[in-house]
Amino acid sequence: MILFTYIVKVVYMSKTTFILLGITYYIISVIIIIIVLNKINKKEKKKYLEEINNLERNKNQIISADIMSNLQTVGELVNNDLMQEVYNNLKKRFDKIKKEDIPKLTDNLLKIEDLYDNKKYKELNKLLNSVELDIYLVQAKSDYLLKEIKKITESKGKNREIATSLKTRYRLVLNEYNNHKNEYLYISKPVELQFENIDKLFSNFESAMEKNSYSEVTKIIKALDTFIGNLELVIKEGPSIILMAEKLIPRKIDDIKSIKDNMVKDGYNLDYLNIDNNIKDAKKTIASSLEKINVLNITDSSLDLKTILDYFDNLYNEFDKERLAKKTFEDLMRTTLVRANKLERTNNELRRKTKEYKYSYDINDEDLKVLDVIASDIKAIKKDYETLVSHHRNKTVAYTRLAREIEKIDVSLDKVTEKLNTFYDTFGNLKEDELESREQLDQIKEVLIKAKNKLKQYNLPNIPDYYYTYLQESYQAIDNVKEELNKKPISIKTLNIRVDTARDLAIKLYNTAKEIIKTAYMAEMSIVYGNRYRSLNNSLDVALIKSEDLFYKGEYKKSLECSINAIDVIEPDYYKTLKSTLEKKDN
Repeated sequence: MILFTYIVKVVYMSKTTFILLGITYYIISVIIIIIVLNKINKKEKKKYLEEINNLERNKNQIISADIMSNLQTVGELVNNDLMQEVYNNLKKRFDKIKKEDIPKLTDNLLKIEDLYDNKKYKELNKLLNSVELDIYLVQAKSDYLLKEIKKITESKGKNREIATSLKTRYRLVLNEYNNHKNEYLYISKPVELQFENIDKLFSNFESAMEKNSYSEVTKIIKALDTFIGNLELVIKEGPSIILMAEKLIPRKIDDIKSIKDNMVKDGYNLDYLNIDNNIKDAKKTIASSLEKINVLNITDSSLDLKTILDYFDNLYNEFDKERLAKKTFEDLMRTTLVRANKLERTNNELRRKTKEYKYSYDINDEDLKVLDVIASDIKAIKKDYETLVSHHRNKTVAYTRLAREIEKIDVSLDKVTEKLNTFYDTFGNLKEDELESREQLDQIKEVLIKAKNKLKQYNLPNIPDYYYTYLQESYQAIDNVKEELNKKPISIKTLNIRVDTARDLAIKLYNTAKEIIKTAYMAEMSIVYGNRYRSLNNSLDVALIKSEDLFYKGEYKKSLECSINAIDVIEPDYYKTLKSTLEKKDN
């Protein structure tokens, strides 16, 4: 009973301990969560606080000391109604930013701080984004206003800088003019009048600057730049333009006229250049250019005069072309007729020869028509040549054209020469072809004799029938050549074919004779070599008997095959040895 009571107490105490431990763990977990959440809240609050401070700082930077000082400067520049209106507009826009936009931003920032203090982060976040955008827009408005204000405050200094630069350019132009005043001749008065106009513009500039009339200042500066720029061009190019118009071009005109007259006297036709009319037009253009120079229109007058100069410079080139063309024409004129006459004589000689050859050789009348074509070509060439000579004699055509035309004739003569050469190659050597065929026939006969003598030399027991067949074909081919040579007229084309056939057959016969002799020799050698094994091999003996029989019948190839096959059983490499021995002997 006591033991039971003790056990109950122990169990009860264990259960209580377990419950206490669970409670302890729960409390600790809650504390940890609270600590973590507190840290998160602190981090988030810090982030919002930084954003609020940044917005406050950005708001305070919208209106800078720079914008207020520059606006004050604009106020100081007010000395007329227009400037007053500009200043009032800028002041109004500045006041709106200062008195309306900034206070509104301030109110919103106060609302943000209130939301922050009350931990209304959801609403805070929305308002932060809205205020950030508003600050950006007001800042942009302020920056643009400052830019406009600076444009006004800085324009005075910039305009003064530009005016100083223009005055420097103006003094340089004026000095250049004064140093070379005598070179400007009749345009001195217009130039000096421009100087007076520019002086007035500078005075107007100072007046406008004093009045702060910047729109007027801009117009004056633009006008000054245009006037001075034109004067710079006038001072720089004026003397050379005047010199070009009054001296250089008139001298060129005189020179051109002199050259042209002399060339015409020397037989040149220069009508195509239309020089006289172009000179008249040039003189009109010069007069017009001088009028433009008087009003200081240097650009247009310079362009006109340079165009005239280019034309006259080109005329010198045309004169050179004519001189060169004359030499070309005269050189070819001396040779062209000589060439044409020579070709005509050659053509006539060939026509005469072909008439003679038609009796001896078979010449196609169609092939002879090329001579008629050539004769017609030569006639046309000589006619064209006479036309050119007539133009040259009467001086009706420029040498450049005469040279082109006679060069065409020269090319035509080259083509006629080529045609004649081709015809001569075909028909001009008919006799030579005949003689050559006769020489080849003799050579073919010699080949046949050599072939027959080779066979006689070796005194073979019999000659294969195919040799006599080839021999008969060769004799027939020779007879065919002889037959063609005895014809009147001879067809050179047919003759050449028959000569080629006879030559091929003769060579074939000669090679056949060599092959028969070679085969017969090898067969004989094989039989002699095989005799050493006859007593040892009955089959070999029988084969050699057959080989000998074939040999005496003139069937040397079969005889060789029979003996070689029999010997091959005993000595497989014998055929190779035999061929090697024969090759050494031939060498």
